[in-house]
Amino acid sequence: MFKEVKTAPIEGQKPGTSGLRKKTKVFMGEHYLANFVQSIFDSLDGITGFDLVVGGDGRFFNADAIQIILKMAAANGAAKVIVGKDGILSTPAASHLIRKRKANGGIILSASHNPGGPDEDFGIKYNGENGGPAPEHMTAAMFDRTTTIDRYLIADAPDFDLGTIGTTTVGDMTVEIVDPVTDYSALMETLFDFDAIRALFKSGFTMTFDAMHAVTGPYATAILEGTLGAPKGTVMNAIPLEDFGGGHPDPNPIWAKTLMDKMMGDAAPDFGAASDGDGDRNMIVGKGAYVTPSDSLAVLAANAHLAPGYARGLAGVARSMPTSGASDRVAAKLGIASFETPTGWKFFGNLLDAGKATICGEESAGTGSDHVREKDGLWAVLLWLNVLAVRKQSVAEIMADHWSEYGRNYYTRYDYEAVPTDAANTVMSGLIDQLDTVVGQVAGPLTVAKADQFSYLDPVDGSHSHNQGLRVWFDGGARAVLRLSGTGTEGATIRVYLEQEQEVGGDFNADKEAVLAPVVDAVMALTKLPTITGRDAPNVIT
Repeated sequence: MFKEVKTAPIEGQKPGTSGLRKKTKVFMGEHYLANFVQSIFDSLDGITGFDLVVGGDGRFFNADAIQIILKMAAANGAAKVIVGKDGILSTPAASHLIRKRKANGGIILSASHNPGGPDEDFGIKYNGENGGPAPEHMTAAMFDRTTTIDRYLIADAPDFDLGTIGTTTVGDMTVEIVDPVTDYSALMETLFDFDAIRALFKSGFTMTFDAMHAVTGPYATAILEGTLGAPKGTVMNAIPLEDFGGGHPDPNPIWAKTLMDKMMGDAAPDFGAASDGDGDRNMIVGKGAYVTPSDSLAVLAANAHLAPGYARGLAGVARSMPTSGASDRVAAKLGIASFETPTGWKFFGNLLDAGKATICGEESAGTGSDHVREKDGLWAVLLWLNVLAVRKQSVAEIMADHWSEYGRNYYTRYDYEAVPTDAANTVMSGLIDQLDTVVGQVAGPLTVAKADQFSYLDPVDGSHSHNQGLRVWFDGGARAVLRLSGTGTEGATIRVYLEQEQEVGGDFNADKEAVLAPVVDAVMALTKLPTITGRDAPNVIT
């Protein structure tokens, strides 16, 4: 019933911070997916007797990939695999299911916010028993195994019925198909004041949630329109599609333009939000008021105590290094710890498990808490709704009050996508070569005060992560960060993060573009990015 298939290493199977991502057709190639899945199993010293959770965001090839994974899990001795109906599980829901069922781990299929379809992107990652992404030593072991793999095991069995809730068996392994929303929705009800949010909607409060034809459509529809009583139609683009309706499921003002136009119009609802392909990112926007992810993290940290699940207060707040320092200001005023980590949610896992942090966030629209070990888009939206229900203010009013109390960090991110790898490396290496001599250098209108390559010492396990991005501080409270992103599948993406502090008592309503213009000019002069890349402007500004 089980067979051994002879294979050989396939080039390009090194996972990044978000698992392995490639073009879908690469994953569909002979042995490609099976090689990587077997490498995961082998790096765990086998999965005999394991309980696993498997699901994905529903993009093209999701269901076919799950069939392969299930048959391989059976052949490798797994005891049970829990799968979301139709192969659907949001990333935070998968994390919760791993934790609730005390599973040994889980395989999540997604390329997050990247486009989907036969000519677009696909991805796979392994989450451990804490529900969080595999740590670096585990992903390194997976990669090492891909370089020597010579066989994989798979069951010679018919496909499983993923569309019917219930259990079936193959060999000694049980496959349980579950409703993907039920357990997640029950968890949300323990964290938030659903009665207060229901009353908010009953009062005439209006909202639009753009699910972007991605995985959160069923979750948002069930919770917002079903449990909380928001009017039908509150959730737009609610049906998950294999190609996300031809869109780019990245919740930012560029790709969620329809929602942004609506929120900036004369007939805008009171509140708008969006989530991404696999449900772990979010965008928050009020009537005429876009909230940056960095500011959203800070506001949620300052107001989390208004929700029942966080009434005890926060142990600490953690942010990724490129994220603005807005949350640091909140932590300082609350008298709690603040942490700056490398990009990648797995770096928050140790802090959450050790009880050192309660809320975490990234500038790339990821926010979450200790309820799971992944960022969670719909969680952030529900916490915002809880805050709005209690404070009875608009989003714009809450932001104005927040800046008046804590100060403001003007902030933006420039993405230069699909840059030839050699050119991207030249930009980064050119700045690295200057790090020892750049202090005091005049760059455009600003003077460099400090520069370094960010390295992180984990306060829980003592591990080091080096070369996590370039940081440059300028006189006057400005900061810039440069990183090469690992989330794309073509060339390299250079991300440039730009920040200008404004202390309490300053002007919090100045034009952001004007405030940050000197920082932009300084970075371009310092790195010579336009000359080296041939790019006069970024592809995306958020």
